[in-house]
Amino acid sequence: MNPHLPQLHPYPFEKLAQLKQGIIPPSDKAHIALSIGEPKHATPDVITSALLENIAGLGSYPTTKGLPELRIAISEWLNKRYQVTVDPETQVLPVNGTREALFAFAQCIVDGREDARVLMPNPFYQIYEGAALLAGAEPYYLNTLEENQYLPDFDSVSEASWQACQLLYICSPGNPTGEIIDQATHEKLIRLALKYDFVIASDECYSEIYADENSPPQGLLQSADAVGHSSYKNCVIFHSLSKRSNAPGLRSGFVAGDADILRNFFQYRTYHGSAMSLPTQYASIAGWQDEQHVHKNRQFYREKFKAVTEILSEVCCVKQPPASFYLWLKTEIDETEFAQKLFAQENITVLPGSYLSREVDGINPGKNHVRMALVAPVTECIEAAHRIKNFINSLT
Repeated sequence: MNPHLPQLHPYPFEKLAQLKQGIIPPSDKAHIALSIGEPKHATPDVITSALLENIAGLGSYPTTKGLPELRIAISEWLNKRYQVTVDPETQVLPVNGTREALFAFAQCIVDGREDARVLMPNPFYQIYEGAALLAGAEPYYLNTLEENQYLPDFDSVSEASWQACQLLYICSPGNPTGEIIDQATHEKLIRLALKYDFVIASDECYSEIYADENSPPQGLLQSADAVGHSSYKNCVIFHSLSKRSNAPGLRSGFVAGDADILRNFFQYRTYHGSAMSLPTQYASIAGWQDEQHVHKNRQFYREKFKAVTEILSEVCCVKQPPASFYLWLKTEIDETEFAQKLFAQENITVLPGSYLSREVDGINPGKNHVRMALVAPVTECIEAAHRIKNFINSLT
């Protein structure tokens, strides 16, 4: 067996199931799940129609590199969204969802040296940690605290840690905080990556869900291009149709950036990665080429955030994050107690923040926070907000 397997932590939802075990919530209140970031809006017709129209493609083996038409559609979307130019032949690679790509990427990048480190935000998407551990590297956690606007404090990293770093995961917009890394920070990280020769893996899967229509989140390649770093050396981005297009079951995403890294990652994926089926590829082309459904999607989330924050602001300090569909809510009591009692009294499931983070220097940045995913229909989100308000009132 892989000797690193025992280092893996239980997944957050395993811990959540144990926390709720044996509790019988009130039967007169329908359950509302705010714990999992699974979009509940309908997958747009433009995607489902393309999938069905090309269903005969299941009779053919797809290639790992994907259809040229798909890579071109992705490169055109990147140009339209970020004003960057990527070569669809050498700088774009389709993947079956970014979850597996983010994991596999570390296995390809980390060279197995004893002192190898993989840096990541804390709290984090647990795939980053598992990927680092199974690649034989040491995870290095960067606390995202309220005093730092819930962004990693990259200035706190020592030179020795940068020297040992082989891979840096960043997530912008952040999960669970919804905060955005700006261009100046991107530029700083690019300089560090080139100086110490590590790779930046930028998880940008929430990039198309944002509060201000006139201020879309900055992307890593966009920042690189702005300073003339158009080769994107040591920079790779990860995108997905799951959140952008409400198609988590399609398992469709892509990686883009440094051509040399993608050439090696492609070779790795010819052995490890599953090629995307042809119907999925055609559905993905349709998804990347249509923006109307994405704009409508953002409007749905804005409506929910406005309603929910107005209700909760009467009993706690809450505000809409710049992007993503999460509320990173501060709790006056222990976050696990909050989640457990909320389920017991109101039949609502939220995720304790400590399940998404690790203790570093005596601090667990997820403590006294819960993550709420506003993915349910607006009426359910409003109902949940009223119940949470009642629950918070009951604590005082």
